[in-house]
Amino acid sequence: MAPARQELQHESRCRPSRTVDAWRAAVATRGRHMETPGYRRRTRCGGWRLPRSVSSLAAVGLLCTALTTFICWGQLPPLPWASPAPQRLVGVLLWWEPFRGRGGYPKSPPDCSLRFNISGCRLLTDRAAYGEAQAVLFHHRDLVKELHDWPPPWGSRERTDKALVLRVFDDQEGAVTLTGKALETVGSRPPGQRWVWMNFESPSHTPGLRGLANDLFNWTLSYRTDSDVFVPYGFLYPRSDPTEQPSGLGPQLARKRGLVAWVVSNWNEHQARVRYYHQLSRHVSVDVFGRTGPGRPVPAIGLLHTVARYKFYLAFENSQHVDYITEKLWRNAFLAGAVPVVLGPDRANYERFVPRGAFIHVDDFPNAASLAAYLLFLDRNVAVYRRYFRWRRSFAVHITSFWDEQWCRTCQAVQTSRDQPKSIHNLADWFQR
Repeated sequence: MAPARQELQHESRCRPSRTVDAWRAAVATRGRHMETPGYRRRTRCGGWRLPRSVSSLAAVGLLCTALTTFICWGQLPPLPWASPAPQRLVGVLLWWEPFRGRGGYPKSPPDCSLRFNISGCRLLTDRAAYGEAQAVLFHHRDLVKELHDWPPPWGSRERTDKALVLRVFDDQEGAVTLTGKALETVGSRPPGQRWVWMNFESPSHTPGLRGLANDLFNWTLSYRTDSDVFVPYGFLYPRSDPTEQPSGLGPQLARKRGLVAWVVSNWNEHQARVRYYHQLSRHVSVDVFGRTGPGRPVPAIGLLHTVARYKFYLAFENSQHVDYITEKLWRNAFLAGAVPVVLGPDRANYERFVPRGAFIHVDDFPNAASLAAYLLFLDRNVAVYRRYFRWRRSFAVHITSFWDEQWCRTCQAVQTSRDQPKSIHNLADWFQR
């Protein structure tokens, strides 16, 4: 219970200013009552007024950035994005190319030192180097499709088909099961080698977990903050110079001709995001882009430039799970310069990654009609709308580079870890909780 109490204390002392306050005042002035989400008073963490001079502005901005990062996001695990040199040489083998199977990596492995400031990495795609690798990456989606394609048992020259018999049976969870003899065989590996389970789908779209053997993997690599190798879909980092232009497209209001946009590639009427869209679209116009459902093709100018023409973007996740915050927020909304309206984990989970005043959460409103009324209010009140971009004064957006970054971060994790044995006893219990 201690961590929960700590989060509540953190949440109470770190509240940026609320743009909804202006909306509530406007509604009260018109003499109409509208049920709105409850908000607390602004505190010092986000309510300072910056001085007018440029030099003072820069100093106070950097100080506020440091305090915000230290106080508000102290719950996040450290992101060791810089590696001290020199580092011991570490080999990481990518067993399958994600989503492509055993076709070989189509391009040269990334230079971890050049791309991510991580030295001492030897990224491998040749399975002949299996015995030389300190870690082996197994992508889950390929794992459940390539059941016959496991590393050979260490110490034998070649594996036998009988020893590595794998079978799949149909049940409610679509589980994948390995026979007892196969479990013993695939579990043997070079001394000290780590098998790393890599997955960036939500638990709702991760089949076959219940059939995997206990203690098969040593580490996890995912967007979850409690992973052994934590790599989010994106994150904000402090800008070194307050005058530096933030990454992505700026919120140029003159270019914004539409109100709400949504790009969706997988249309499923049973998903919460589709059901909420139907409710919201009854009260406000939503332009949908995509190859399925009511969507129209994304214009030739591309996704980012298309979304940049809108004031709001529906960053709706396909399922709601802890820490599952994808490129829909980081790239589609933040980089495009639109205010994200999010549907995913709860607000407290989002606030572990981004400032409170940088997004609108559907849970802040009792229903879709109330949310629509607030979006229309922001459309008419430009000054209040602009407050959702204040974070850009201090932060820039990093978008994770799939799959190069995961590869290099695994190398970095091996370099900085202690050589203590570890295994994930029940992967499904951990990931689906």
